[in-house]
Amino acid sequence: MATVSLHNIKKVYPYATVMERRKQRDARGEAPGRANLQVTEEGVVAVQAFNLEIKDKEFIVLVGPSGCGKSTTLRMIAGLEEISDGELYIDGKLMNYVDSKERDISMVFQNYALFPHMTVYENMAFPLTLRHERRDVIDRKVREAAEILDITAYLERKPKALSGGQRQRVAIGRAIVRAPKVMLMDEPLSNLDAKLRNEMRAEIIKLRKRINTTFIYVTHDQTEAMTLGDRIVIMRDGYIQQIGTPQEVFNHPANLFVASFIGTPVMNFFDARLIREGDKYSVELDGWRVPLSEKKHARLLEKNVQSRAVTLGVRPEHTMLWQEGGVKANVEVIEMMGSSVHLHVKAAGRDAIIVVPLYDAEESYDSGDTVRFRFAGSSAHLFDPETGANLEW
Repeated sequence: MATVSLHNIKKVYPYATVMERRKQRDARGEAPGRANLQVTEEGVVAVQAFNLEIKDKEFIVLVGPSGCGKSTTLRMIAGLEEISDGELYIDGKLMNYVDSKERDISMVFQNYALFPHMTVYENMAFPLTLRHERRDVIDRKVREAAEILDITAYLERKPKALSGGQRQRVAIGRAIVRAPKVMLMDEPLSNLDAKLRNEMRAEIIKLRKRINTTFIYVTHDQTEAMTLGDRIVIMRDGYIQQIGTPQEVFNHPANLFVASFIGTPVMNFFDARLIREGDKYSVELDGWRVPLSEKKHARLLEKNVQSRAVTLGVRPEHTMLWQEGGVKANVEVIEMMGSSVHLHVKAAGRDAIIVVPLYDAEESYDSGDTVRFRFAGSSAHLFDPETGANLEW
């Protein structure tokens, strides 16, 4: 029910704050944060040059490795962190200096943040009680939210009597009873086991269809990002790397980082050579040459790319075993994955994975075997070895 605009947002933490958080993290025995933070005279830069326009009722996912700045960005939108520089607008209104409680947002945290002494009903009713809503209004909204989330049977229970998935439903219910303009979710499924994560992911998709609000969701899990988001914002070291639909970032990664982060198994990378002959291009790997597709010809010609060394990216699912010709590979590890076999190989001096559909797989594959694989020119991704940029975009 709201548009959100972030214009050149920047977050700088003073040195004293960073050192205090490091001490707290060490005391808890947690892993250290990222080491490549940008240090300036102002302090340590956590988020920089963040620009994003979020449409009304859009589901945006901020995704990236731990310490990339995604949760910090979410907390700035929520008003839990001050914005060092830049402007935040919700429905066209500047929010930089507006208190969190006045922003008409709700936030679901990673650790649920439920009151242990309150029942499920009381937890969900709490934000409405603070707003001094009438009792009949509170009761109606709580029961409507409980029905949506299928937790009506648990309204009189305390949080300790609930499973992790049920607690997370309560936390979501507490957020939606307020009918906020913007719903913020900070890694809400990370504390759940794999089966519950899948179930709750489906529930969030259903919830999104039933409530008319704008979602901003933070996760480090690319599967969540790909299945939930209308658009994905991929972050690294405080900077946006790419913004696009799940299909766009999968099919056309902007750089090596995005290519390696999005997709399971991870994309294979090889040292190769791009060859231009007139207005046609091909890529040569380990003595085997593959003509690129017409669309790739057009994009490379538009950028006037010449013959050069490249980092070639090919997704494991786009490789095909071949009897003769192609690239030679030595099998090192075999993984049975149910519907397919993953062959971990050494090819052209690099580690790579070949995904073989089960109907195509032979039981005789073993460590030490030699195989050959090919890939279509339309499946080749070409990156600058130095900058990591995609040469087509």
